[in-house]
Amino acid sequence: MTGAIEQQRFMCGIGGMQTVVAIPRAVPILHSGPGCGNMVAGFFERSSGYAGGSTAPCTNFSETEVVFGGEKRLENIIRNSYKILDTDLQVVLTGCAPAIVGDDAGSVAKSFAEEGKPIVYVETPGFKGSNFLAHETIVNAITDQYVDRFVYGNSERNPALVNLFATIPFQDQFWKGNLEEFKRVLEGIGLEVNALFGPCSSGVEEWKTIPRAGFNIVVSPWYGLAIARHLERKYGTPFYHFPYLPIGGNETTKFLRGVADYANSHGANLEDERVEHFIEKEEHAFYEELDSLATFLLEFRYGLPSFVHIFHDSNYVVGMCKFLLHETGIVPKEQFITEDVPEEYHESIRSEIASVSEKKKIPVYFEPDAGLAQRIVYESSHDGRGLVIGSGWDKQLAVDKNCDFLSAALPSPYRLVLTTRYAGYKGGLRLIEDIYSKALDTYN
Repeated sequence: MTGAIEQQRFMCGIGGMQTVVAIPRAVPILHSGPGCGNMVAGFFERSSGYAGGSTAPCTNFSETEVVFGGEKRLENIIRNSYKILDTDLQVVLTGCAPAIVGDDAGSVAKSFAEEGKPIVYVETPGFKGSNFLAHETIVNAITDQYVDRFVYGNSERNPALVNLFATIPFQDQFWKGNLEEFKRVLEGIGLEVNALFGPCSSGVEEWKTIPRAGFNIVVSPWYGLAIARHLERKYGTPFYHFPYLPIGGNETTKFLRGVADYANSHGANLEDERVEHFIEKEEHAFYEELDSLATFLLEFRYGLPSFVHIFHDSNYVVGMCKFLLHETGIVPKEQFITEDVPEEYHESIRSEIASVSEKKKIPVYFEPDAGLAQRIVYESSHDGRGLVIGSGWDKQLAVDKNCDFLSAALPSPYRLVLTTRYAGYKGGLRLIEDIYSKALDTYN
């Protein structure tokens, strides 16, 4: 994607600092201009973590450093950070200006690493790509520069241990709840899970066990695949790829059975009886709640959404389309994938959306410029009551089109999210609650 876009829904590369913030007791150290951390904090909101956002150590790269170099300043910032912050991992991230003038921040970080410090260096200037790509680059850098130190003598594989790559922290505002749900259901069928990020991770100690995993799990159409392929080359760890967010009963069951089959084919020896018992129990709880909606759905059938437009990243667009059509009857109309998806993944994502329904064609647009995307909806016309799922940018669109609106993507100024989840069995129920509650809000 080149040129200016309207209604931005992702960050430049320095936004990858949130990947670091999401690791318990890790701290990003910014070798960048003074506005970068504030810009990131402003976009993601409520995202400071242990030492992120505007509180992250920063060299405040200025004209002086452009002329004379900022390596000495970076060295001082790192050394002083050790004195002030009690952290388990430090990750130096570079902004645009230091990268343009050629500062060798890597050698500065390496000098501390040679002293035994747990420090990593990553180039994340905005002109190298979005925070989606930076997330993968940062995870791979931590693996290469830090995790690798602990491989030898501690590399015996555990076939039942998995590394989970299923979300981009903070870019996915439901990341904490989603990781918690993934960990819950995967442990429910007998696996051990390295969540790696958030409260359900044990932090850096968990990262050290990455090479011991029997396999990796990627839940996404594309982001996370570069991480899994890197780990496969580096440690020979195979990976299971589920190409969208599983939401609700149908897709979560499909996900778990796929994982279980893959795990057993790679030596995990999961008990089939345990897997099926867990799935049966979870499905029963899920569909019991849907059964209880029967009277409500019958009574309000003419006042509930019948079609939906989604403005979100590809993981959510595919997952929500499958869930909403098959488990609520809400028909996906024009869909908009708002992250800058690499061209090589477009066809597989289109195929996945085409498979949602054999009878209905679902138009999908890869459009990071959400202003252009909204124009398509303004020009569309569909019978029935509509629903718009998107970011705060899309609220006025929903009002203008007389549709219900659910805030589920960034930026999200109209909603506070703590541990809400949309993934899995519990996430499907929560999504139904949120959609129908929005519809009921319109009744006086």
